Amino acid sequence: MKPMMIMFVALGIVGVFFVMQPTTALAAGRTGVIVVDMQGDFTTWKNGSLAVKGTDQAFVNRVKETTAALSQKGYLIFATQDWHPADHVSFAANHSGKKPFDVIRIDNRTQVLWPVHCVQGTANARILVDNNLFQAVVQKGRDPRFDSYSGFQDDGGAKTGMTEILKRNHIQDVIVYGIATDYCVKATAVDAADAGFHVTVVEGLCHGVAPDTTAQALKEMEAKGIRIVKELDL
Repeated sequence: MKPMMIMFVALGIVGVFFVMQPTTALAAGRTGVIVVDMQGDFTTWKNGSLAVKGTDQAFVNRVKETTAALSQKGYLIFATQDWHPADHVSFAANHSGKKPFDVIRIDNRTQVLWPVHCVQGTANARILVDNNLFQAVVQKGRDPRFDSYSGFQDDGGAKTGMTEILKRNHIQDVIVYGIATDYCVKATAVDAADAGFHVTVVEGLCHGVAPDTTAQALKEMEAKGIRIVKELDL
């Protein structure tokens, strides 16, 4: 299957995603899977610039195998992909005198500064899971002015189109996992819940940037009514 690129530019939605054609209505109780930011720059396996502890080849293989198994069982699989321009606001290198993990204020919002990562077109921006499994890949963080942890919207409020994609495929429940628990997984899961989906996060298929923020993220997700499970029963 060849991917078809679609861009939302109307009704306040700005985003780019790739839909694998043809789309097929599958069973599995209208449950979708969102694989969050499984990209080289976030893994120790690929010596990523923003590698999260525990994301070695064994972890990536576990995610790949689980995703393939879910697809075989008829679940619709979706993905998010960090896809930053080189001049992105979140890169410490773009702020004179600042270093990675500094926290600054920009236009009355808090911005964590990161190492340069997932730059558009670079090898470590690629998704490590078989792209043929995906019904759609939603790219985020394309606007240089705003960070975008969530697969649903960026920090400026621009929508990615994920809600429309899921609803068009009649998805009611979503399973979320990937990198990182305390940032993009949490933001994606919370926005999915806010959009009216029933959300399950698979803790065993996630890793976080730091233990304290990861523990806090799990508490925040549970407080939103998001179900946290260690593993999936396949």
